[in-house]
Amino acid sequence: MSLECYAFGPHKISHTGVFFTTHLSFAMVNLRPVSPAQKVGGMLECYHKASSLTFTIQDGPQSGQTVPHVHIHIVPRKGGDFERNDEIYDAINEKEQELKKNLDLDQERRDRSLEEMSQEADEYRKIL
Repeated sequence: MSLECYAFGPHKISHTGVFFTTHLSFAMVNLRPVSPAQKVGGMLECYHKASSLTFTIQDGPQSGQTVPHVHIHIVPRKGGDFERNDEIYDAINEKEQELKKNLDLDQERRDRSLEEMSQEADEYRKIL
């Protein structure tokens, strides 16, 4: 069953950005992705021709959480995306430090349009 909007913390998410649902969860495209896409495991790995995934669970503001709601980002990874593989954690930590300094973790990332997000969700729906 598809809803018109889904609740994500205090935010309403349009059904057009949601590409997979279960009775307990939903997967959606990201308004300000850290990398070109973050979402659902093996499908993303295949779709993005990635060889691995990084899962980040954000539960509380010190985790980098900007929406007051526990959520998971799934980031497709490829060889060489960071010089040293563990640099992804340094990048996440740098974002966290910026948050503490600027109180705006996302200031350098732009919001995507509803159309951009809908197109990405449409692509993911095709392969699920």
